[in-house]
Amino acid sequence: MNTSKTPPLADCVRRSLANYFNDLDGAKTHDLHALVIAEVEKPLLEKVMQHAAGNQIKASQILGINRNTLRKKLSRYGLK
Repeated sequence: MNTSKTPPLADCVRRSLANYFNDLDGAKTHDLHALVIAEVEKPLLEKVMQHAAGNQIKASQILGINRNTLRKKLSRYGLK
């Protein structure tokens, strides 16, 4: 399904992290895992919910998570 115009998600993440570290210009960083999850999770949920036409059962299946977990995450990001 991948085309030459659409790089794999992992490549996008690698480039973004390389840019992030370059932008730090030697400054220290911490809690990078939490930062990345917070930056990625909300747009992921937005797009999956859009793709699932608002159907939480379908979205939870796409994401591979329990529907109750999805509901908590949607609530956390104000996406209900």
